[in-house]
Amino acid sequence: MRRMRVPVVGAAALGVVLAAALPGGAVGAPEADLAYHGVVSMVGGRVDLRLTPRNYGPSAVPDATVRLRWSVAPVNRQSLPAGCVRSGARVMLCRVGALGAKAVARQIRLRVRLRGAPSEVRVEIDTAWNGGTVDRHRHNDRARVLVLATGDEYSF
Repeated sequence: MRRMRVPVVGAAALGVVLAAALPGGAVGAPEADLAYHGVVSMVGGRVDLRLTPRNYGPSAVPDATVRLRWSVAPVNRQSLPAGCVRSGARVMLCRVGALGAKAVARQIRLRVRLRGAPSEVRVEIDTAWNGGTVDRHRHNDRARVLVLATGDEYSF
């Protein structure tokens, strides 16, 4: 009897280790491919950002949130669009919402005032929440954009 327990326990432990090592982490979770495309510009410490979330599929995303990190802190008191909140001194979160497979979400538009009048700012964009789906193509839902205070638009 003792000999039979060791292989069964060993096989169960191996299964747990292999499942944890699979890419994406969630075994059996639906797979989606979120991406963010848009433009950003800055003049006089005021940033205009427009981004469009997309889901390239194959599964729908029940809910998603995009995170924006700023290298220069935004001013404390300013109006943000519905669905966007501050989550730290230099971080904002904007709700994307549910997104069908191969669908495009509504455009998110932000006008953000930064502290002072910096000559440049770096904006990092990535997914904060994807509704529990697995995204094996994380390269297209992450962007770092260096924005110079020239009024020029920078695409991502």
